[in-house]
Amino acid sequence: MCAKMHRRKRVWHKVRRRTPPGTVPGTIHVDPSAPRPTIEVLAYDKERIVEERIENLDRLETLLGQWPVLWVNVVGLGDAATIARLGKIFGLHPLALEDVVNVHQRAKLEEYRDHLFLVARRVGLAERLETEQFSIFLGKNFVVVFQERPGDCFDPVRQRIRMDRGIVRAQGPDYLAYALLDAVIDSYFPVLEEYSEQMELLDEAVADHKPAETVGRIHELRTELLGLRRAIWPHRELVNALVRDPHPLVCDATRVYLRDCFDHTVQIIDMVETYREMCADLTDYAMMTAGNRLNEIMKVLTIIATIFIPLSFIVGLYGMNFRPESSPWNMPELQWYWGYPYALGLMAAVAAGLLAYFWHKGWIGASLRGTGGGRDRGE
Repeated sequence: MCAKMHRRKRVWHKVRRRTPPGTVPGTIHVDPSAPRPTIEVLAYDKERIVEERIENLDRLETLLGQWPVLWVNVVGLGDAATIARLGKIFGLHPLALEDVVNVHQRAKLEEYRDHLFLVARRVGLAERLETEQFSIFLGKNFVVVFQERPGDCFDPVRQRIRMDRGIVRAQGPDYLAYALLDAVIDSYFPVLEEYSEQMELLDEAVADHKPAETVGRIHELRTELLGLRRAIWPHRELVNALVRDPHPLVCDATRVYLRDCFDHTVQIIDMVETYREMCADLTDYAMMTAGNRLNEIMKVLTIIATIFIPLSFIVGLYGMNFRPESSPWNMPELQWYWGYPYALGLMAAVAAGLLAYFWHKGWIGASLRGTGGGRDRGE
């Protein structure tokens, strides 16, 4: 079986909130094991573009007032002081910063006085399904993105900005926020394609009479699809809120593109639901195949036992210890010259007759190869 279908160890996802109960709202408690933040800046307008890595946060304050669109990408959430300083520079709400470091948030949209806070969840496949929180702040002339670890799905957006492809350089920060959100949502499609291939392999394995090797993997796959559904489902309300509710930071032209993003979200949700139903069908198919296989085995064993019942009767009959010399009725054929060949021939004739009867009724032959039906041929 393909390596893609290897048995995976189930991992239970545990939510650990870093903020202790009763802590002042807006307190930033980071994960000690999280990587320290690295800050990358991409600023642009119609004619110019600047891309650099920031070591001194004072540089951000200078860039913030010089460019119509400033994209700040923060990779790593392991330094509370850096995150708090970024929040001060861009005027980010403390409650939103608290949600940034508590990375178990569901996708959502929160409106503040002068900025929007979006949470999106990206998915990926390694040994198991993994999700990562992306926190996106949209302001008047900036977009700040916080992500948990290096590696994202924004390279196509960066290339469009660098090469001046499409209309992104001619639009404002709201269009950039849309492009980033659309990239996160579109990252679900490759994962769904991978699951589709795995289901095809599982279907072939079930058809090859290997249900014992596949039922467990089907269950794991359905569990992962449930996690995928939980990740994508809140994005529907997130994007719908951006489309439906007017906000000065999101222009009408961008809402047209957000409607397309909403369509992608609905499409992904429909695909996830379809795949979960297909997993249920695969489970039923595997169990049915195993049951049919067992029935075929039991049929063969039953036919063998049925044939040997009259043969056992004949052997038992001639194994009785009656003395022929005591009475002419005490099995005179035991003294017959051809008695032994006669007994063997009788048993062979009985077995052949039973086989011919079973074949005539359609119980053996074509039915065992799947070409016959359950109806008797004599009906």
